Amino acid sequence: MKRYFQTHGSKPVVNTLILILMLSSLSCTAQKNTTSLFNGTSLEGWKAVNPENQKYWSVVDGVITGGDGVHNIPTNTYLQTIKAYENFEFRCLFRLTGDHSLGLINSGIQYRSIIKDHKIIGYQADIGKGYWGDIYDEHRRGKLVGGDLSTLKHILNEDGWNSYIVRCKGNKHELYINGVKTSEYIETDKNIPSKGVFGMQLHSGGNAKIEFKNITITEL
Repeated sequence: MKRYFQTHGSKPVVNTLILILMLSSLSCTAQKNTTSLFNGTSLEGWKAVNPENQKYWSVVDGVITGGDGVHNIPTNTYLQTIKAYENFEFRCLFRLTGDHSLGLINSGIQYRSIIKDHKIIGYQADIGKGYWGDIYDEHRRGKLVGGDLSTLKHILNEDGWNSYIVRCKGNKHELYINGVKTSEYIETDKNIPSKGVFGMQLHSGGNAKIEFKNITITEL
């Protein structure tokens, strides 16, 4: 038995230990790079793009909430992060509700966006019927890529909680809803900023209510 471990067992044991240490190191690195963008109790680190619309945003039961699902939203409003990001994987849970018979029920997640004259300009991961998983360029170029719903439509909970992943590295953009890839986009215009803030949109035209929680970012 002693001879077996000396001649056959030592290298596999050493290699296994090395692999475990490497995986542990990678796990620690990933944990260090992943941070929460929401403290669960207040809008610290966030503000309304237009200060006049701060009244539409609040924290209710540990959830960032835009609108109330009752009153009509007269104008598009956005809640932005104070900090800007470039290469990242953004994750969150979201829920969009409202009466579609009364108007447009829509939202989105702004990313790599800039602020100019109380207006947010940049990419948006779209949320809402007819727009799920689209990549839209808010206040700039319009719709860039339509979302592929061929798989998502079978697992999407339109009035309940869903997950969103927005991944950007270099000029490549990828969107995932409930783990399903809906769209990919390669930016070819070098004049478009690659760094910017995140924003939560509450769309006008209906009594939409948008909720976000478990918001994290892993910088790549």
